[in-house]
Amino acid sequence: MYEAPDRYKRMISARLPDGESLGLASDPSDNASTPLKDVQLISRAQLAPFFAAANIVAALMMAAALWGDVDEMLVVPWALAVAGINLLALHIAKTQAITHIGRSGRRVPDWMMIGEVVLRAAVWLSLPLYVFVGLPPGGQVIAASIAAGLGVAGLGLVVHPRSVIGWMSTFTAGLAAALLLGRNTVPFQHMLSILFTLGVSIFGVLNVARWAFEQLKTNATFSAQSESASLLLQEYEQRGVGWLWQVDAENRVTYISSRMTALLGRPASQLLGHSMPSLLGGHAELGRKLLEKQPFNALDMELQTARGPRWISIAGDPIIDTAGRFEGFRGVGSDITEMRQTQERLTHLANMDVLSGLPNRGRVRQLLGDALRQATANNTPCAILFLDLDGFKPVNDTFGHPKGDAVLRAVAKRLVDEVGADGHVGRMGGDEFAIVITDAQSRKLVEQLCDRIIVSIKEPYMIDQTEIRIGVSVGCAFGPIDGATVDDLILKADLALYQAKDAGRGVARYFSSELQSEQEDRVRLEQDLRQAVTSKQFHLAFQPLVSAKNQKLVGFEALIRWNHPQRGFVPPGVFIPVAEESGLMVQIGEWVIDEACRAVATWPDPITVALNISPKQIVLPSLPNVVSEALARWKVPGNRIELEVTEGVFLGDNGPTLDVMKRLRALGVGIALDDFGTGYSSIGYLNKAIFHKLKIDGSFVRDCGSRPENVAIIKSIVQLAKSFRMSVTAEGVETAEDFERMRELGCDTIQGYLFGKPLSYERANQMVVGLGAKRMAG
Repeated sequence: MYEAPDRYKRMISARLPDGESLGLASDPSDNASTPLKDVQLISRAQLAPFFAAANIVAALMMAAALWGDVDEMLVVPWALAVAGINLLALHIAKTQAITHIGRSGRRVPDWMMIGEVVLRAAVWLSLPLYVFVGLPPGGQVIAASIAAGLGVAGLGLVVHPRSVIGWMSTFTAGLAAALLLGRNTVPFQHMLSILFTLGVSIFGVLNVARWAFEQLKTNATFSAQSESASLLLQEYEQRGVGWLWQVDAENRVTYISSRMTALLGRPASQLLGHSMPSLLGGHAELGRKLLEKQPFNALDMELQTARGPRWISIAGDPIIDTAGRFEGFRGVGSDITEMRQTQERLTHLANMDVLSGLPNRGRVRQLLGDALRQATANNTPCAILFLDLDGFKPVNDTFGHPKGDAVLRAVAKRLVDEVGADGHVGRMGGDEFAIVITDAQSRKLVEQLCDRIIVSIKEPYMIDQTEIRIGVSVGCAFGPIDGATVDDLILKADLALYQAKDAGRGVARYFSSELQSEQEDRVRLEQDLRQAVTSKQFHLAFQPLVSAKNQKLVGFEALIRWNHPQRGFVPPGVFIPVAEESGLMVQIGEWVIDEACRAVATWPDPITVALNISPKQIVLPSLPNVVSEALARWKVPGNRIELEVTEGVFLGDNGPTLDVMKRLRALGVGIALDDFGTGYSSIGYLNKAIFHKLKIDGSFVRDCGSRPENVAIIKSIVQLAKSFRMSVTAEGVETAEDFERMRELGCDTIQGYLFGKPLSYERANQMVVGLGAKRMAG
């Protein structure tokens, strides 16, 4: 029997060239070599000697049977032809088993293999069929019996079922033709014997061929899959993706990859037979997982190696034999050191403020949470300090954001220097910082730290040869005394910071129960304010404006008032800031505009109404539309409405604000600059042709009698207004002396208690009606 070389056997389990799965059809039709075709060629080469020998021996037997009855000049060439073609076919089969298999081999077409078998059968049958009629009856029986017996030689073709069918079909056709020719000379019982032999051969050979082919398919599939699995495992380790391990029931290492031995810096001989948990540093979690005898995944652990600390991740599955006995674990592992380092870098970036290098808002919350848990466990208070820079916004507006960022970095450094190891400094965003004090048992030390921080931040900053000065306000809360949760403690510190700013800035304030009460009252006030908007609890009061020349009524300033059902009168200075902070000021402002237009629509033409516009509202692009709709609704010309704004509107980006004011002026609405001289320098905006009036703050007016410099200031304001063709209104005029002085200084309009306090609409209407009656009498 021909034995295939080892390289043939290895090729049987070769993977498909395109790497696809090894789902094998019984007869692949492509030209490429496949594992099944390879094994068919190799098995055919192994069976080829048997098949050739059977043909040659049967030919010799036929020659002997025909000798004497047939001319030897026919028998000898025929026998030589049969031997030659079978030896040639044997050589071809062996050659194809070498040259036509594997990844580079071309598949031998089925028709070629079938044709070769049919040709050999035809050559063998040629002489017996040719001489069959001329043989004596005994010779015919012998010749037909030998041919029928040769059908069993098809066993040499069982690895290729189609060749078997071709062989058996040819011999069946040949014998059928011979028996048909000799139907009158071959005894019937011999004919049955020959047909029986042929039928058994056909049935047996075809069944053996079917079974053999299925075995080849199964073996080829299994071998290919095993080879693929082996290649994948080798690639898994060789590429450095990971490593493999196995332990017995006692957790002793029975196999471990060379990559892991290199990581541990020890040869395999020193690892095999030793406890795996102890080899990996006595990791308790690994030991527990192995004792549980349950699958586990992604178990991370740190190893101390010659190259320093390394992180690995392992996964494992228990090994259970067919009897259900536990035999150990096998699994995979990988070095995740680089991945862990990347994660740590990303985590650091996620928790760091890029500008200052300090912990960001999220990280501050984490640090405060840790400090709060430690304070609760150890009964040692912690503290959170909220810091807000005073006067920082003008730095950005005046010097630009690059210098502003440089100031923030300098502030961060000063804070870190002051706090040192006593706490963690973080940046909450913008110009807000926070400090977490882990040990705040000494309240005095915390207060001293706050004082040092305020002094340090006040020191000037030299940025690109520019001296910049700012301040800081501090709010502090202690945990868990003031708050048991992070959110609660942050809220309390924020309340303390709000109080510090309200106290004049540049100071530190500490949370107290009074602050809590104030905050709760503010929350209730905001809720009441929302209710007041929907239930129309507001009304307007009107303070007279008179001409400085003849003391005649020229208009009113509309002032909003709120009479709360329970609180009573709530001063505007109390509820206006709350309305602005809560976002209600825009809605309230729209109501004031509409109500002022409604009032002025009932009065004669000379009377105007002035009303204050919140800085929150003046920046809205929709404001001119709101004013235009109110004027149209009450049929009031724009020049009878005057909007008053404060100098605070010039902070920040003024482009959109100026655009809104110009659109208002296009409606004919007057715009007055209120409280001029008390805020920021805005003289540069007086030439923008948006203001028609300046209003001098009452503090200048009231102190004119005692402070001569106030007279000079008012005189300068009047001269400035006149140069820009603006009128001037003096507020806060309460005495006749104040009135005379303001008139002499050149003020055009007077407002103050001397001519009337804010009046209800009814009282104001009586003044207007009285004015009209006087004019009619005159």
